[in-house]
Amino acid sequence: MPKTNSKVNQIIEAIHAKIANRTYLPGSRLPSVRLQAKSMQVSVSTVVEAYGRLMATGVIMSKRGSGYYINTPIAPLSLNNLGPNLDRAVDPLWISRQSLTANDDMLKPGCGWLPESWMYEMGFRKALRQVSRCDVKPLVEYATPAGNLALRQLLVRRLSKLEINIEVDQIVLTESGTHAIDLLCRFFLEPGDTVLIDDPCYFNFQALLKAHRVNIVGIPYTKDGPDLEKFEIALKLSPRLYITNSGIHNPTGARLSTVKAHQLLKLVSDTNLIIIEDDIFADFELNPAPRLAAFDNLSQVIQIGSFSKSISASLRCGYIATKAKWIEDLIDLKIATTFGGGHLASEVIVKILSDSGYQRYLESLRIRLAKKMQITIQKLSVLGITPYLVPEAGMFLWCQLPMDIDAARLAKDCLSEGVILAPGNVFSQSLNARSMLRFNVAQCDDKRIFEVLKRLLSGYEAGY
Repeated sequence: MPKTNSKVNQIIEAIHAKIANRTYLPGSRLPSVRLQAKSMQVSVSTVVEAYGRLMATGVIMSKRGSGYYINTPIAPLSLNNLGPNLDRAVDPLWISRQSLTANDDMLKPGCGWLPESWMYEMGFRKALRQVSRCDVKPLVEYATPAGNLALRQLLVRRLSKLEINIEVDQIVLTESGTHAIDLLCRFFLEPGDTVLIDDPCYFNFQALLKAHRVNIVGIPYTKDGPDLEKFEIALKLSPRLYITNSGIHNPTGARLSTVKAHQLLKLVSDTNLIIIEDDIFADFELNPAPRLAAFDNLSQVIQIGSFSKSISASLRCGYIATKAKWIEDLIDLKIATTFGGGHLASEVIVKILSDSGYQRYLESLRIRLAKKMQITIQKLSVLGITPYLVPEAGMFLWCQLPMDIDAARLAKDCLSEGVILAPGNVFSQSLNARSMLRFNVAQCDDKRIFEVLKRLLSGYEAGY
């Protein structure tokens, strides 16, 4: 009669897990029976039984005199199975799914976008009407490989205001900001390469990099930029990329200082490191922060951005601005992954950005965000929730919870109350932000958010 030993099941489950996370690929050799027994602290007979069951189901096979080998096809890619399975209930992909699928009754102070009522709706509708009355091409055709020329010319002018001097043939349009980073990762990276990110940083950077099977190293992010001592140490790992925000940093709301920008570029000048500077929040700035791409003249820095935060998340359009010698290969890669790309979104964006009403909208939006920032800080302070810093602009507040409360626990409890939060460790590669939360001040209008937080925090303080 076959054994029902739980230790046998543990071995079987461990091997299945390694197949799922692609540690074991088809044809991989398993540890010998004795080595497996030693590593899992079980008897040899237990391992023999486990291997026997796996052979019976076709998961592994035995080669006489050679050992045991994986006999299954490669497992479908599951980002959840890559890396440690920590805080799974509130990991980055879970938060994105909760925010994107939430019904209208859910409150979303943890999401990363403006409320519908805050967006430039009238200008958007006007632009759609204008495009619909023009040539039929934008409505039915693929875009050209590099993307809409008028939008690229407009981006040249916009970037020049940030002292990033660039020619139109140094810009390629993408389907989004995330698509821009994905293309660059495909262009520069091989599985096993090292990539530096800020700690904390936008959580989807981590999720995307997991899909590229690279080694992710977090660099502590301070109030004026990355910790350069830690950065210098990480350079010994020969990283290929560093991904960061230089304007309004997500999630901290910090901004890169001029001094630190120069020090960082000096630090990397003799390396092969490429910096990807994500500028998605540029339109929210009151006073533009220094840009690495401007100081570096696009030598080791690549500038990317999109229009989803300030215009519309439904218009999927981003860009890459880089040195001319890489553009043709990036365009080939874009064609290979998206063929021609969309035409309609870029046409609508050109109309919106060329409209004087958009500039007036941005001016009022910045004022509105600044007022909402102060109001939200006051409401949170009553609850003992304090900001890491008071941002100069933008929508994010990076906050410390009182009593070192576990933000993941609070997020789970708030979800059952109809409130979606963004706990700190989903932004932190080192998981050093256990008691931090990111608040989107534009999504903090509803008083129920603070009522739920107050009730739960009081309960934790009382010990239940």
